[in-house]
Amino acid sequence: MLGMILAAGRGKRMMPLTKNTPKPLIKVQGLTLIEHSINALKNAGISKIVINISYLDEQIKSYLGNGSKFGVNIHYSNESKGALETAGGIMKALPLLGIKPFVVINSDVLCDYDLSNLTLPTNSLAHLVLIDNPKHNPAGDFSLNDTQLILTNKKTYTFSGVGVYRPDLFKPYLFEEKLALSKVLKATIAKNQISAEHYAGYWQDIGTPERLELANKQARLNVK
Repeated sequence: MLGMILAAGRGKRMMPLTKNTPKPLIKVQGLTLIEHSINALKNAGISKIVINISYLDEQIKSYLGNGSKFGVNIHYSNESKGALETAGGIMKALPLLGIKPFVVINSDVLCDYDLSNLTLPTNSLAHLVLIDNPKHNPAGDFSLNDTQLILTNKKTYTFSGVGVYRPDLFKPYLFEEKLALSKVLKATIAKNQISAEHYAGYWQDIGTPERLELANKQARLNVK
């Protein structure tokens, strides 16, 4: 299985830290954010990784290279005209990801979920990892009925940024270039084709300087 790390965002909420440094290269707990993501994939046995890049992309490529110094093989999907949002970025990278299911993780999330535990039921086009609604997203994203993702007025859980996808999930949208993942997911949830699980372990979104400071104070994540 291949893995993809989403790293094309501009990181506006992290300003001024991201004025001259792309968000994935900001350090937290001794490593850059994107190194945490690479390690999570590598520890799950995923060594072939696609990374989408846009803002200050050359810095990311210069720092990571082909991935050999991290024990992985990295290919880049360059969104040179500007970030395409999550689904748009994944769709642009599909030629690199192949025809089999692949794992996607956000580069700005710290999480100790073991990616080797990800499974994709045969009747699902995607499987997401959900967490309890954090303080910065009290309204939540989704609800869960056993292992089936559902849409209700009461959104109990937040999407962690960790998921496994079949390429077929994106086929109806290939004519669109810039596309949010939420649009794709909501349409597919209505067809009962998205499964999910709740994870109660360590998870921290590094979306603001304040949350970066908080993460640096936390000792639960095992930095390798």
